[in-house]
Amino acid sequence: MIYLLILILVLFALLGAPLFSVITAAAMAGFYFSGINLSVMAIELYRIADTPILLALPLFTFAGYILGESNTSDRLVRLTQAFFGWMPGGLAIVAFIVCALFTAFTGASGVTIVAMGALLYPALKQAGYKDKFSLGLITTSGSLGLLLPPSLPLILYGVIAQQMSSGEEISIENLFLAGILPAILMIILLSLWSIWANRKKPVPLTPFSLKTALSAAREAIWEIPLPIFVFIGIYTGFFAVSEAAAVTAMYVLIVEVVIYKEIPLNRLAAIIKDSMVMVGGILLILGVSLAFTNYLIDAEVPMKLFDLCQTYVTSKLVFLILLNIFLLILGAMLDIFSAIIIMVPLMLPVALEYGVNPVHLGIIFLANMQIGYFTPPVGMNLFIAGYRFNKPIIEIYKATIPFMLVLLLAVLIITYWPWLSLVLIS
Repeated sequence: MIYLLILILVLFALLGAPLFSVITAAAMAGFYFSGINLSVMAIELYRIADTPILLALPLFTFAGYILGESNTSDRLVRLTQAFFGWMPGGLAIVAFIVCALFTAFTGASGVTIVAMGALLYPALKQAGYKDKFSLGLITTSGSLGLLLPPSLPLILYGVIAQQMSSGEEISIENLFLAGILPAILMIILLSLWSIWANRKKPVPLTPFSLKTALSAAREAIWEIPLPIFVFIGIYTGFFAVSEAAAVTAMYVLIVEVVIYKEIPLNRLAAIIKDSMVMVGGILLILGVSLAFTNYLIDAEVPMKLFDLCQTYVTSKLVFLILLNIFLLILGAMLDIFSAIIIMVPLMLPVALEYGVNPVHLGIIFLANMQIGYFTPPVGMNLFIAGYRFNKPIIEIYKATIPFMLVLLLAVLIITYWPWLSLVLIS
């Protein structure tokens, strides 16, 4: 009976049934056959709603949607171009930095490709970069900011990991710090590759101009303080993460609506609705997933999974190799939010048994998922870039391969050199 039910649920999932309904049905069936009262589902939903850190999720999402609708992307490009355009490969470096920052704050890789692609793709081609290189750069860099605060996937991983009660300290603040150096490593490696790939065809540099730099800084003067709320506010103890999210949301609202006047008041309601629909979907899936996680823990599924792994995998090194392969495949099949919600409850207890730090695991997880954004068959960035630039998907994919290899090297370094992720929190 139970196997038939599992088969039916898998079939419904493949036919496109909403993810939350499949997880809810699986959790209810598990509790029913275990003789546990189904009221535990409602209790779990209340528990997740009562989590203080969860307030940061809708607030940062709202701030990101506001930034995505404004002309922030234009000002960020001009600002970074003014300060970094003089460097070899300057415009490519500008693209990596701007896209990483924009994705970190908007929380949406697709928004970055659409918003930044309109600015950077023509600029890269005009500066002398090949079309294939420019396509690959924009498509790949759209997901670069997933490891930078206040990345929504980082927050979501932290919320789920905290609910697992593993006995290890897994704070959002630590996750924010842990992602900084790995993200910088990725940007540096991609920048070095860009300089090397264009060495035979030197791209004209933009001479540094103090006047241009000051003008660009003046235009973005209200947006430059944004990282202060996250970095300085949180790590000096002045703000909690949820308080920093509230201040950021209010600040962005005032700056973009009142000061820059780029978002009319009659558009604001639609932006609020769109952002909260996204958050509502995540919270609904999150609530039922944690209920299902409780069932898995009661049934000792993670420990059985660990015992099975231990039968074939006795080394932490081999476990990490298999973990990377599995996550790369997972990232190519599931969107990042679904992957975090479904897989972290299963993977975290197993990884802890192998001695993997839970914060380090989060960075490994997101670094792999970042590559999944542009990996076939369902890499979302491939389809968004193909639609945005009117190019065949196969052409976009071929353009991303060199960048993917560079990021795979970065993932290996991040995975097997834990110091990079943990040094700032030690």
